[in-house]
Amino acid sequence: MTNGNEMQPLLEVKDLQALLPTHRGLVKAVDRVSLRLQRGKTLGIVGESGCGKSMLARAIMGLLPTGSIVSSQSIVTFDGRNLVGMKKAQLRQIIGREIAMVFQDPMTSLNPVMKVGRQIAEVISYHLKEGKRTARKRAVALLDLVGIPMADQRADQYPHQLSGGLRQRVAIAIALACEPKLLIADEPTTALDVTVQATILDLLASLQQEKRMAMILITHDFGVVAGRTDETAVMVAGQIVEYAATGDLFRQMRMPYTRALMAAIPRLANRPHTKLRTINGQPPDMVDLPLGCRFASRCWKAQPLCRGKEPALKRINGRGHKLACWYPLESGKNA
Repeated sequence: MTNGNEMQPLLEVKDLQALLPTHRGLVKAVDRVSLRLQRGKTLGIVGESGCGKSMLARAIMGLLPTGSIVSSQSIVTFDGRNLVGMKKAQLRQIIGREIAMVFQDPMTSLNPVMKVGRQIAEVISYHLKEGKRTARKRAVALLDLVGIPMADQRADQYPHQLSGGLRQRVAIAIALACEPKLLIADEPTTALDVTVQATILDLLASLQQEKRMAMILITHDFGVVAGRTDETAVMVAGQIVEYAATGDLFRQMRMPYTRALMAAIPRLANRPHTKLRTINGQPPDMVDLPLGCRFASRCWKAQPLCRGKEPALKRINGRGHKLACWYPLESGKNA
């Protein structure tokens, strides 16, 4: 029988808003975002570069730049605890141990002057209070777990001595060191060749199944989302504009922005030199956001209402498909 905690979402975010100070004013990097994630499930977050995907992850973990402002209305409930406003000492006991993150670029997230084995061992020593010898042994075992050959030797190498694929595996090993309940993977396969991408994604999937982790997979690749996630959230300018079970989303993309992102993907069936489809215009100024829908200036279906009033994210069917659009695409017609 499943107990009450198992039925509750592991992560529940309500009206999360994060403002970043700049010389031009406050940037609404994350603007009233709400989402839920069950244990053992994967949520994909997609959108253009700069739409707020990574900042959403950082806001959930409390890893925003100095001077950032999180709205007092924001709630981030993880395993029954609200992380917003939590004392830093308490938060440090959760981040790295119960919530871990694989950052986008391992060359900048790894310490360049520290051997990779020691970097993993430090996490184990800090959170699990293990001695140096035990931490080292566990670090080597983790390197072996993520598929790094000659793990004992690799543990004594520096990040610059490893290939991009191996560095990414080290970053995953660090994230998995304490067997977290939630893993946030921010573009975990960026700049890697296709074969290595598939290997790393397969690795994450197998480890997730083995450990029953929940996972947030941040990407711009709809192909990755289609085959690797249970639910998908589509972001534009700091907001979620479409949210659905992944299968439902691909069968019925209702938000024009989602459809435009999908249409921009190159097709193998296209003839050579076929002109790539793009989304016209530029994303909105995040310091001076428009009154209405943030996609309106680039949307082929936009009407005066779209430019004057912002649509709320609302459920449109009994299956949990949510949408923020005044004039959505017709159900079943994605072309």
